[in-house]
Amino acid sequence: MRIGVFCSGGDAPGMNSCVRAVVRAGVTAGHEIVGIQRGYQGLLDEDFFVNCEDQPHMKLRSVSDWGRHGGTFLRSSRSDEFRTEAGLRKASGILEQQKIAALIPIGGDGTFNGAVALAKHWNGQIVGCPGTIDNDLMGTDFTIGFSTAVRTAVSAVDKIRDTAESHERMFLIEVMGRHSGFIAVYTAIAGQAECVCIPETNNNVEKIVADIERLKKRGKSSIMMIVAEGDEDGGAELLAQKLAAANCPFSTRAVILGHLQRGGSPTPEDRILGSQLGRWAVAALDNGATGGMIGNIGDQEVFTPFEETFATHKPIPNHLLEIIDTLAH
Repeated sequence: MRIGVFCSGGDAPGMNSCVRAVVRAGVTAGHEIVGIQRGYQGLLDEDFFVNCEDQPHMKLRSVSDWGRHGGTFLRSSRSDEFRTEAGLRKASGILEQQKIAALIPIGGDGTFNGAVALAKHWNGQIVGCPGTIDNDLMGTDFTIGFSTAVRTAVSAVDKIRDTAESHERMFLIEVMGRHSGFIAVYTAIAGQAECVCIPETNNNVEKIVADIERLKKRGKSSIMMIVAEGDEDGGAELLAQKLAAANCPFSTRAVILGHLQRGGSPTPEDRILGSQLGRWAVAALDNGATGGMIGNIGDQEVFTPFEETFATHKPIPNHLLEIIDTLAH
């Protein structure tokens, strides 16, 4: 079977491990693996990975040493053309012309929405792997890239805390998460932050200020607040202004980590997860699966239809928020 693999949407550390696993598991099982560069747009442009022998397919050695690198060697992009009916028909025609019988897309909800749309025009198998730092997909405990993004954010928090304590200030650190607070919550716990603001909860600025005043009376000389970019108060900078207007007892500074969180060498957890999911995706194709994502729940392989991975919001466990409240004192 000829299997196409590609990365789409935002890059996530560990994607290279996943591609490596797809290639190694696929070739070992007797399949031919075609690397599609630059996601759905690369498919439309017929932009295929070319190996050292100038052949448009990936060999065992094509992915040597890929796992320790961040980003994605297959590149990634977003495609307006692919979102059109004409683009979907063109993509289907290219897949048929290239004799590609199955696809393994690595990405998030946008990638899987694209897979659902493509399946209406193409009869091949599609099994996806969850690659997004946001950890916002149902059907898996964690997504590829989440662990590394949290590590990067926590490292930044540790460094900023030194300055916060030196100047007795409050820092609001904005992390990624337009619709999900997973990065913010995990960063807040690991970084020992006193407060977290996420899309899943409503802020009460007056209550936050009152809590900070109590902490200052108890001897706190600095405060760390983690803010998801999708927080309803508009992110760290706007929230800092609202806190100042509500007479926050600390001088505030906002720091936006931004795309810093997407880069860097993947953690062992992301390398292992990417390797597991890539291997499982090939096995799922061999077993006739299509139209869904391979995930890891409780270290067990789970297959979830694409529509169910993004149909509902992945909830933040309440016990994690309780940890932050309890330990902030």
